[in-house]
Amino acid sequence: MTSHDGQAASIIFDRVGKSFAKPGGGTVSAISDVSLTVEAGTITGIIGRSGAGKSTLLRMVNGLERPTSGKVLVGDQDVGAAQGVKLRTIRRDVGMIFQHFNLLSSRTVSENIALPLEIAGMAASDIKARVADLVERVGLSAQADRYPSELSGGQKQRVGIARALATEPKILLSDEATSALDPETTQTVLSLLKDINRELGLTILLITHEMAVVRDIASHVAVIEGGNIVEAGTTYDVFTAPQHPTTRSFLSGVTGVTLPAFIKDKITQQRPETGGEEVIRVTFAGKHATDPMLALLTRDLGIEVNILAGAVEEIGTRPFGNLLVSLDAQRGKEARAYLERHGLLTEVLGYVG
Repeated sequence: MTSHDGQAASIIFDRVGKSFAKPGGGTVSAISDVSLTVEAGTITGIIGRSGAGKSTLLRMVNGLERPTSGKVLVGDQDVGAAQGVKLRTIRRDVGMIFQHFNLLSSRTVSENIALPLEIAGMAASDIKARVADLVERVGLSAQADRYPSELSGGQKQRVGIARALATEPKILLSDEATSALDPETTQTVLSLLKDINRELGLTILLITHEMAVVRDIASHVAVIEGGNIVEAGTTYDVFTAPQHPTTRSFLSGVTGVTLPAFIKDKITQQRPETGGEEVIRVTFAGKHATDPMLALLTRDLGIEVNILAGAVEEIGTRPFGNLLVSLDAQRGKEARAYLERHGLLTEVLGYVG
């Protein structure tokens, strides 16, 4: 199954702003001067806290919201300027998966998936064939005649994904699609989305407040805060070298970068004149990501290292580790220079006397 012209579509936010009228008068800005390109065929995650503007940004892609300033382009089509037939054509190219499924309780799995095809005026025989294909693709052939009340949360979301694919879109939007699911079910849904991206070549744009979701599925990520994109890039680059405090805050739960409380309560920014421990973050990336560099540091320089927290992950197919360690403060500079010579990134977090 391919999209209408067999090609994925890019999404371009070109200096987009969006303001809403306040009940008492005046306006409030939800999005401000956002520029972002989502390359065709990629999976891009937009992550932000509640109220950061990510849902508003997502809804501009299919015209549910229109920008106050700037342009949103799907392929070469200006969504904000589209009306009537042109807007409906764009929307057929943009499927959407919702957080709370949005299934009709009076319709079976097959009937829910068929709904957008019925609205589009497709012949009944063609609808039947398309629905059968979609039900099989999302692994629900045995549940095709069941109603939503008979399904698990993960099965309901699979119905939502199949329905979003019904019109053979070029783009798939995911609005917090896994936030209502348990961790195991989340992984199966993310795996399905990755398969869809690979097999159909769709561009997937998802919003989430969970960095683990971005890590597990997205090739690219943009971090939004207060209506502005504060950091964007490949997922690997952003995870291994986050630049903005908001990004670092989101990463703290998934990359082992949170200081244990017993250290956090004692740490200071003043290096002791004598003695004491330097607390540093060591990021393992690139060709040395799996090398035993801390053991080599001890062997070569005789510097003992205490591991405080950490994790070793795989982002895409590339290994990545993030460790918080403490070592002799008087030899911290020497230790960091050694690690950096071997391609690791280091950052001093503070000192413990």
